[in-house]
Amino acid sequence: MTGPEVLDVARDAIITLVLVSSPLMLVGLAVGVAISLFQALTQIQEMTLVFVPKILAIFVAMLIVLPFMADAMQGQMMRLAARIAGG
Repeated sequence: MTGPEVLDVARDAIITLVLVSSPLMLVGLAVGVAISLFQALTQIQEMTLVFVPKILAIFVAMLIVLPFMADAMQGQMMRLAARIAGG
């Protein structure tokens, strides 16, 4: 495998990683900002208040987005297997 082919595989893997992880990260970011805003407005400074809603929101988002994530990872594996089989 030549240098440009290795870079193509690495670039494709990084793009797949970003596509697979971004929905969950965006949900975590949105819930974190909402909870922080709620804490700032009500002056509740409980550190553990952030964790339970964020965990629940990420779990629900994972259940919803899991088919997309699996499809993206399967596509990456199929492309990688085709490159390996192609020589």
